[in-house]
Amino acid sequence: METGVAIFATHDAVAPAEVARLAEQRGHESLFFPEHTHIPASRQTPWPGGRPLPRRYAHTFDLFVAVTAALAATSRLRVGSGVCLVIERDPIITAKEVASVDFMSGGRFEFGVGAGWNREEMANHGTDPRVRMAVMRERIEAMKAIWTSDEASYAGEYVAFDRIWSWPKPAQRPHPPVLVGGDGPGVLDRVLAFGDGWFPNYAREGILDRAEELRARADRPVRLMVMGVPSDPRALEAYAAAGFERAVHWLPSAQRGPVERELDAFEAAVAEFNGE
Repeated sequence: METGVAIFATHDAVAPAEVARLAEQRGHESLFFPEHTHIPASRQTPWPGGRPLPRRYAHTFDLFVAVTAALAATSRLRVGSGVCLVIERDPIITAKEVASVDFMSGGRFEFGVGAGWNREEMANHGTDPRVRMAVMRERIEAMKAIWTSDEASYAGEYVAFDRIWSWPKPAQRPHPPVLVGGDGPGVLDRVLAFGDGWFPNYAREGILDRAEELRARADRPVRLMVMGVPSDPRALEAYAAAGFERAVHWLPSAQRGPVERELDAFEAAVAEFNGE
């Protein structure tokens, strides 16, 4: 099982390029950045974490700016979105951004996608939260058409465009892996409909059983990876035994010292899991 790290890249924390170099130098396979374009000040939607919303949510860099900096600073590290809120994005522009970073990095981009949890944030982008899952599916299908066709078109209820040209195409063929985040009731249906893999948040219970269900239902290989795994060799062992190929650990939005200490703790757990 490969290991990766994730971080809310903020203006007052270690820079995206620096954390990318650290991850690559220390032998991790991947680095992921989350996305929030903004946080509505009303704070009507409760944060799923259950506590006051951490300040990092409103202080993140633009996702694709952070991804570009990290890819430019490394040569082997896979860098991705964990996750990209496609329901808040124009699909034609996002398709261009994904294709551009994948092309320029030689095919090192991982496209984690999700619908998000903040309803006011969605509404500020013109998306009705009640139909966000249908919007997400159409936007991803439309992006796939752009990536794989010289002359793309798409006709849906929420996305529609007639015959467009858009280059570059991604370096990865047919496109970068689409990793569906989330663990809601319909997530497995979404993975099977338009995903190449499932990228849920770590949980002690439920995820491993649903991963088994996903594989039983799939008529093709589906990648499994987990976000937010703790520095615990037993957790790593459980997810590896269930067929997960990547375990990603959250780093603090802090300066280099605290980030390196968190890397040390995670790497100690990985070493124990590997019997080192």
